[in-house]
Amino acid sequence: MHGGAGLNRRAALRFLLVALCLATPLWATPAVAAEAQELTVFAAASLREVFQALALTFEKQHPNVKVGFNFAGSQDLRVQIAHGAKVDVFASADWKNMKLLANQGMVLSPAVFARNLPVVVVPKNNPAKVANFSDLPRVTHLVLGASETPIGAYTDAILAAAEKLHGKSFGEKVRASVRSRELNVRQVLTKVALGEGDAGIVYRTDALTMPDKVQVIEIPSALNVVAEYPIAALKAAPRPDLARELVKLVLSKEGEKVLSAAGFNAAEAQAKK
Repeated sequence: MHGGAGLNRRAALRFLLVALCLATPLWATPAVAAEAQELTVFAAASLREVFQALALTFEKQHPNVKVGFNFAGSQDLRVQIAHGAKVDVFASADWKNMKLLANQGMVLSPAVFARNLPVVVVPKNNPAKVANFSDLPRVTHLVLGASETPIGAYTDAILAAAEKLHGKSFGEKVRASVRSRELNVRQVLTKVALGEGDAGIVYRTDALTMPDKVQVIEIPSALNVVAEYPIAALKAAPRPDLARELVKLVLSKEGEKVLSAAGFNAAEAQAKK
């Protein structure tokens, strides 16, 4: 009888060990799933470096979250969102594209988080010898943003102001020298940096990313415009709580420091009425 009891105990132990081994993967499943969270951010092309830096901070604060980006022209991002792209946060380089989504009830409480200034950039060797903004009409190879892009719309406003000050011929000569219109500001910058254009208009922060490739020519403040950047969580965000947390970080004092270091004029949260 004692031998039988020993066998029964050993059999019971083996059964228990097998049961534990089979149960372990089931217990591990929730932990694995928690690591799979991804927050999707659509952001203007000019925000690439600064938002990647902000993402590192956010990921440290949220160890189980990975921030994924789509950087492009704000107009392209807005169209993708309007056509159903699964997005948590949208950061635009202008109010126009944000307001189009707001009017459709697709974003929550947009607010300005940064401001920027357009500048003229020329290749480092400055082949056209551009010394100031008023030299643009004599430049024969210009690269500008397409009118539907934020940088293109800002450029058109700058040229309209220049025509009022210098005469209509100023704008006519500049437009006649345009060799390409690009779909986002980084494409303008890249073409000028490669010498495919003698000058272009980009944001100051973009020029700062290629100090060894381009020179900056200031645009007179009387003619220039201020680019405002609004951010918002999407109403249909797949991860609404995390989306709000990321927007909060961008609008925070910590976010302001990162933006200022990248050359943006960081702004306290300012909702559009």
